[in-house]
Amino acid sequence: MRRVRFLWSDWPVHQSDAPAPSDTTDPLELRVVAEFAATRAAAHIRARRPQVFGPRADASPNAGTVAVQAKSTPTDPVTVVDTEAEHEIRQILAELRPSDAVLGEEQGGSASVDGVLWVVDPIDGTVNFLYGVPAYSVSVAAQIDGRSVAGAVVDVAGEVTYSAARGHGATRTDAAGNVTSLRCNPVDSVAMALVATGFGYGSARRAAQGRVVAELLPRVRDIRRIGSAALDLCMVASGLVDAHYEHGLNTWDWAAGSLIATEAGAHIMVPDAATPGAVGEIVVAAAPGIAQEFREVLDAAGALAPIPEG
Repeated sequence: MRRVRFLWSDWPVHQSDAPAPSDTTDPLELRVVAEFAATRAAAHIRARRPQVFGPRADASPNAGTVAVQAKSTPTDPVTVVDTEAEHEIRQILAELRPSDAVLGEEQGGSASVDGVLWVVDPIDGTVNFLYGVPAYSVSVAAQIDGRSVAGAVVDVAGEVTYSAARGHGATRTDAAGNVTSLRCNPVDSVAMALVATGFGYGSARRAAQGRVVAELLPRVRDIRRIGSAALDLCMVASGLVDAHYEHGLNTWDWAAGSLIATEAGAHIMVPDAATPGAVGEIVVAAAPGIAQEFREVLDAAGALAPIPEG
């Protein structure tokens, strides 16, 4: 069993390219903070994977209890790197946004706050991260009154940053620094739509989700299961897929990605902010030309009703 050691002082918060500390609620300035925190965490994750799991990209995920623990079920993992990355983001936010609250997947927090709430998923797609499948991301969003106003999602392996500020559009920035504005595909028929989805960890929810897929598959071009809801939503924004739906996501899974998709023109359905954590509710993102038809297809497949974990 490989034991790993990490010193937080190896990753200083102070950095010449860091934004200045601020208490503004301007979405554009919050977007800069989200991008900075997410890209710093992504760099940490890229560096740490070979240290924890070995030098090969496909290193064994069975790294022992020091590196990997189970959460809700034995198939729902968390790694030492998830915890480290969230700590990294919290350190950055504590310095740059000291008055704000944070809700993170690993260290918790409250969604009921006044002012700005940062919603953090340090690794969305942990199973992919474990196995070396290059589809996992860091998601950081700023919310005000339960509504995302700025956010960034970093495709860690691809070194691509997706980000948005409410009312200011969404962009994709590649590893070379090239920036592209995002728009959904101009698809106008669900029959021609490539649809992304995901599945829960509990067997009862998976069985119900499988039945929905069986109903949906004959009605669309095809289905993709990427393994990171945050990336799925960014793929809707960038036209890599035409729609995404998934039951049982937590706020940190969709807080940044849903804003990015919205700012790229997608029609979005997310759980009501007044009932945070509602069990089994659906998140939907669809290109505008198919949004109404896609909702009708989902409804006919029984997908709009909540699917509890069970």
